[in-house]
Amino acid sequence: MLGGGGTQVVALVAAYVIAALATPAGVSGAVLLLPFQVSVLGTPSPAVTPTNLLYNVVATPGGLYRYWQQGHTGGGLASLLIIGTLPGVIAGAIIRIELLPGPVVFDLVAGSVLFPLGVWLALNRPAGPDWPATSTGTADRNESARTDNPSPTVGIRSGSPLILLAAAVGCVGGIYGIGGGSILAPILIGSGRPPAEVAPAALASTFVTSVAGVVTFTILSVHQHGTVAPDWPTGLALGVGGLAGAYTGARIQSRLPDTLIRRLLGILVIGIAGRYLWSGAS
Repeated sequence: MLGGGGTQVVALVAAYVIAALATPAGVSGAVLLLPFQVSVLGTPSPAVTPTNLLYNVVATPGGLYRYWQQGHTGGGLASLLIIGTLPGVIAGAIIRIELLPGPVVFDLVAGSVLFPLGVWLALNRPAGPDWPATSTGTADRNESARTDNPSPTVGIRSGSPLILLAAAVGCVGGIYGIGGGSILAPILIGSGRPPAEVAPAALASTFVTSVAGVVTFTILSVHQHGTVAPDWPTGLALGVGGLAGAYTGARIQSRLPDTLIRRLLGILVIGIAGRYLWSGAS
């Protein structure tokens, strides 16, 4: 476990590198930062979860601003996702504190979140060669994409199923410490919604729910013993590093072999998931 100001320096550099590598693959850096916090920084449980959410709070505004400049706001989809994920992340925070405070069950939860994401990265091809990513890794088409392009009508389209899905994902996000965009985006894109609509909506949901998660954990820490509140210096350092790293990743995305990046990152995520599942089962 690192100590003193060295922790923040390592956190900033690590978040920069992870975000720069994860962004071209269309993955949130927060997904991989939590294992790094636990194994290298030694952030205690359950404070590691709100610290990871704090990363999202700092890192996502850059991506939201970029989408706003492009005229992509997510529209009604963003509202539906926020309606669902907001209560979900609060419930997840309470579950994390009351039912999953220790490392054993949480290892199983972390492994269960990471494993399908790793498989998805390793086996699926990106939606197209011009699919850059946002500051938290949620993929989006380039500026020539338009939300009024024809898209399939299959999959999750109506409001109620979307809200229920978002609530479930928000709960997982509150437990694990991610906003949920990395889970929501592939599901919604796979259901036929255009990435130019999904990406800013998922990112907006990630930002709002991460703010709510940080606030919820901070309030809960008043009535709890132990490390429940976020590690503010570490979380802010992670966020700044992630913001800069994601910008770098988005700039270099077109110069990198996207399929290779996704598959290598997928194998890495599967390996991390296997470590968590083995630790929890043991």
